[in-house]
Amino acid sequence: MIEIERKFLVDSTSFKKNAISKERIVQGFLNTHPNRTVRVRIAGDFGYLTIKGKSNPSGTSRFEWEMEITVEDAEQLLLLCEDGRIEKIRYKIPFEDHIFEVDEFRGDNKGLIIAELELENEHESFKKPNWLGDEVTGNVKYYNSHLCKKPFNSWKK
Repeated sequence: MIEIERKFLVDSTSFKKNAISKERIVQGFLNTHPNRTVRVRIAGDFGYLTIKGKSNPSGTSRFEWEMEITVEDAEQLLLLCEDGRIEKIRYKIPFEDHIFEVDEFRGDNKGLIIAELELENEHESFKKPNWLGDEVTGNVKYYNSHLCKKPFNSWKK
């Protein structure tokens, strides 16, 4: 399956008033090679194993394969992951004809809020809510696999 998404920084927390769900996510990476990542995630009461391929030149699309696993299996796999963890709260926000997934990071990435929007194609148009900031699609430093190694709070301000 090919995942097509755009990423944006979020300027405020006003999105929370329109959230239709809120879920805690913890994840780690078994592999963070530039050509592929292998992620283990616990999201609420579910575990997932996800493999992502290298992004296209614009950063908007890449291969993604995901399988649900038990939380117990995910907890065991997290013990094998590379150093660094991602902890975040994910909000789902409907806006116009789309659902934005907004991640409010915790731990070493606290203070970072990123919105993702999955699209049907790379040229699909969409309206932007007023809390959406600069686009960071394709900027590797905002990939979760990178944030594990170089957390937001370690960046020079």
